[in-house]
Formats: sequence, structure tokens, C-alpha cells
Amino acid sequence: MSQRDQDIYSSAPLRSLLAEETAALTPGLQRCSGLHGLLVSVSREDAPPVLPLLGNWTRLNLEGGRYTGDLSARGDEPLPFVDDAFELVLLRHALEVSGTPQDLLEEASRVLVPGGVLAITGLHPFSAWLPWMMWRTRGRTPTMHSPLLLERWVRRIELDIEHVERVGHLWPSPRVAMDSAHVFGGGYLMLARKRRRVATPIRLKPKTMPAPVSVGLAPGARRNAAS
Repeated sequence: MSQRDQDIYSSAPLRSLLAEETAALTPGLQRCSGLHGLLVSVSREDAPPVLPLLGNWTRLNLEGGRYTGDLSARGDEPLPFVDDAFELVLLRHALEVSGTPQDLLEEASRVLVPGGVLAITGLHPFSAWLPWMMWRTRGRTPTMHSPLLLERWVRRIELDIEHVERVGHLWPSPRVAMDSAHVFGGGYLMLARKRRRVATPIRLKPKTMPAPVSVGLAPGARRNAAS
């Protein structure tokens, strides 16, 4: 997807959709707590939701096959973070412009702590936004993934899906809807939680007990030698 095509995410209708996604996401993320959250977004102006129990955000913008923002890296390489680094990972339309969306999902799971939350938003392929996107991008529309497909991908990477819903206007509009949730909304959101690792019980080695000491008389011995 070229830089010119990606500028579509800065248009008024998509900025409104991002705002509607934030309004729909925030209540479900209020309990997310910890030190670090990761936002991977397709829009440079995108801001993470304000969560009182989450300390800091790392922001990455995915465009032109590269990550920019707080760090710089190639988009087809693993995320530049250690395992279990974030309590919350938020992918905002990033799967639509990623050349390797399944790899990005696996990387998001890798850097997520066990018990942490993965939040995904995107354009729904079965909505009135598709023809509008094709018209605005001259047929070079980003790859829209249906939530049903994403559910299959997500379940393969040690995540349990907790919530899926449609959000935003049915068709592109520069106005932010008062009610962000719509049955036929142009966008969707998905919340999933990484499974906690099951502790493997240690097999206890039986302790060797000393042989009992006999305190009786030796065989053949008499109790009174003088008798």
C-alpha cells in the first residue's frame, strides 16, 4: 500500500471511525493494569485510550512496510521487544496494511504477558465502507479481514476471544456517532486474552529412609549369659 493510499486513514470519515472505536474500546479495557502497553496503528495521529491502571504506552506507526514512532524497524521483521513485555497490545487497523498479518498477530501474542489483553480494530469487509475505500484508493484498498477469519487466527496462538462487536457508522461519515456500537457498523473490534501458563508440578523424589535398627538380641544370644 503506497503512502498516498495510506493517507486515506487521515481522512475525516476514518478519523471519526477511530474515535468511535476508542469510545467502544475504552470500557472493555478499563481493568487492564500494568506498566506497559503497546499501540501499533496505521495513523500517525492515533492516540491510545486513557486507562488509569496502565502506566506507559509505546507507540508504533506501520506504514510503507516499516515501523516508525518510538522505535524504527522493518515491518516484515519481528517486533523489536522481548517476550512478555506488555500487559496490553492494541492493533489499530495495522493488520490491514501489514504484508504479513498472521505473523504480526503471532508477534503481538509473543510480546504479551500471560493474562494480558490483545485488542484489534479494523474495517469490516462486509459493510458500505468497502466500495468507498475502493473509490478513494482507486482499487488499491487495504486488505480487510473479517472477524470470523481473525477468530480462527487468534485461537491458534494461545489466545481466548472475550468480545467481538461491530462499531461506527454503517457508511463513511465525518461525524462521530453518539452511539459507537452498530450491528452493521463499518468497523469492528475484538478483545482476546493470552492464556496463562500452567505450572508443571515438580515430581518429588521419595526420600530414602534409613533401615530400622534392631535393638533386640542377636540370633542365638541368651538374655542372661551367666545362666
